[in-house]
Amino acid sequence: MITDRVKNLISEIEQTEVQNKEQLEAFRMRYISKKGVVSELFDGLKNIAPDERRAVGQELNTLKNVAQNRFQEFSTSLENNADSNPELLIDLTLPVAPNLQGSLHPLTIVRKRIIEIFERMGFNVSYGPEIETDWYNFSALNFADNHPAREMQDTFFISKSEGDVKDDVLLRTHTSNVQVRLMERQKPPIRSIMPGRVFRNEAISARAHCVFHQVEGLYVDKNVSFKDLKDTLYHFAKEMFGKDSKIRLRPSYFPFTEPSAEIDVTCFICKGKGCNVCKHTGWVEIAGSGMVDPNVLTNCGIDSEEYTGFAFGMGIERITMLRYGINDLRFFTENDVRFLRQFEGA
Repeated sequence: MITDRVKNLISEIEQTEVQNKEQLEAFRMRYISKKGVVSELFDGLKNIAPDERRAVGQELNTLKNVAQNRFQEFSTSLENNADSNPELLIDLTLPVAPNLQGSLHPLTIVRKRIIEIFERMGFNVSYGPEIETDWYNFSALNFADNHPAREMQDTFFISKSEGDVKDDVLLRTHTSNVQVRLMERQKPPIRSIMPGRVFRNEAISARAHCVFHQVEGLYVDKNVSFKDLKDTLYHFAKEMFGKDSKIRLRPSYFPFTEPSAEIDVTCFICKGKGCNVCKHTGWVEIAGSGMVDPNVLTNCGIDSEEYTGFAFGMGIERITMLRYGINDLRFFTENDVRFLRQFEGA
């Protein structure tokens, strides 16, 4: 009985024709899949008498080989036909793929906005190296040899000089190195901003990272005053955070500026009433600033008796977090598409 069925199936397989992938799949499902007729017949071997089982098994193996060989012939034939006729590879019934467009990273959006604001105030843009010597990163900026920022917990040192500490090589901790290089090669008036990536040896958390971005600004000319600094940052705050923004200056200390001040802006979330973002003060810090220390001007070959200047620096991540209400610094470097898609069209 089973022998007759095997013969009929072999004849059926040999007479079958396959013209497309749908028919090929139907052939596979009927004959060689785990639920096909060949597998079904193999499952029935247990019901065959022991003395007949060997002969029946050989017949089933022959059937299986015929089905598999025929399937391989059909597959090869369809592939060759598709290669000779590329139109067969196109399924015109498929929906049109959407035109997916990328978007700028939020840090790029804010950096471009910052540059745009300061360029309208007459500042140009300057860039400098990320691998720097101690002279440009610290010494020229009036950092004492024993200043804490020189220690390993703050700075990534690449190599330590056996001689003068000013020859140490490191990853810059701020973009102030670009200010020094600019003042060395250009005579006043100087009005420029310096965006770029900086590095500090800090533990990564929601509020800190070892790699982040800064924008620093420098204006050196005759009769530059603290009022010029205040007016510049006040205009920036209004342009960046809205016309109702206010700023306040708090006394602070930086080695390269004197006097120095921290710049706060009214919290754009609570409008100065107090919330968790501003720690219920109504103010959020956005930048450090001050008048360029005369020693820095002298180190860069500028006459501090004739020229004065102001400088400021702000973190692009900080501004971005404030502008978009982001509460975790790590989002900027994790490249989570769900996060980045929120800025499409921004």
